[in-house]
Amino acid sequence: MKITLIAGARPNFMKIAPIIRAIENAQSAGKSIHYRLVHTGQHYDDKLSKIFFEQLEIPQPDINLGAGSGTQAEQTAKIMIEFEKDLLANPTNLVVVVGDVTSTMACTIVAKKLNTKVAHVEGGIRSFDMTMPEEINRIVTDSLADYFFTTSEVANQNLLESGVKGDRIFFVGNTMIDTLLTQLPKVKKPANWIEWKVEPKKYLVLTLHRPSNVDDADKFANWMQVIDSVGLPVIFPVHPRTQKNFLTLPKKPDNIIACDPLSYHEFIYLIKESKAVITDSGGVQEETTVLGVPCLTLRNNTERPETVTIGTNEMIGDNFVALSGALKNLNNGKWKKGAIPELWDGRTAERIVSQLLQLR
Repeated sequence: MKITLIAGARPNFMKIAPIIRAIENAQSAGKSIHYRLVHTGQHYDDKLSKIFFEQLEIPQPDINLGAGSGTQAEQTAKIMIEFEKDLLANPTNLVVVVGDVTSTMACTIVAKKLNTKVAHVEGGIRSFDMTMPEEINRIVTDSLADYFFTTSEVANQNLLESGVKGDRIFFVGNTMIDTLLTQLPKVKKPANWIEWKVEPKKYLVLTLHRPSNVDDADKFANWMQVIDSVGLPVIFPVHPRTQKNFLTLPKKPDNIIACDPLSYHEFIYLIKESKAVITDSGGVQEETTVLGVPCLTLRNNTERPETVTIGTNEMIGDNFVALSGALKNLNNGKWKKGAIPELWDGRTAERIVSQLLQLR
């Protein structure tokens, strides 16, 4: 069996790394399965791409499509044009896409127009918020894909309700957690740890990148003001799209410490040792749940509801008062302990490859 694996952006790299290892283990066991790795180049900055390949020990891609920057339409078009050339030159039995980034949707469309089957790892998750680019990517991908590897029973139900037949849905767990559990022994203090003068469980971590939180300068400034008022150091690895508004804040925060994006090993160390994380990232909601770290999500919805119903996550929405209240509860030790969702056990990629070998 020949498989083409697609990766384009930082979250994809964590999801494909364990799949590649599982494929290589299957090859060592004499199974007939081969993969080609396509990097679309959606994330092209070394801090968002190259270092992740190195730390997660992902082999160099067979090709980098070099999509680069641009509007969502420009980026989608570049990926589609270049992937079509590559797929025509390198036919495959199955294209495997992961997550919900632009590359996921673009490569799915190309594959299906070339009559190639598609499997979607992390299929079926939904925020039901059409203002999110990722939600559009999910819906388009799932409307075209042939097979679905899911992270939860909620995702299974979403697919069934959209008309997908049950024999095309495989509940396998979460490959992000495979990577997290594999890499935990390798995490390390960030290079600036001493400079930040922070102590374990006495600081917060902040990540924000969604347009709804960072593009409106006034709203972003209000978030910064509330978060700054907690009185604890807040380490803020600043996403490139957030940098401008942070640098032009009307009042420089006293407690928020901005830094460049961190490597995977440094970032996970930072989360693991923190008192809590404030975020709008889906992946961080999952990582904090497994690590047992309180998570405050600045969104009105989540495509990962199991992190709320089972895990350590709480939805804050757009409510500045709610964030203040949640931070007070956190400081008073009033936060749910949480548990780990079903099949988030580090063996998801094994289940995926076992199922791939049975597809015909």
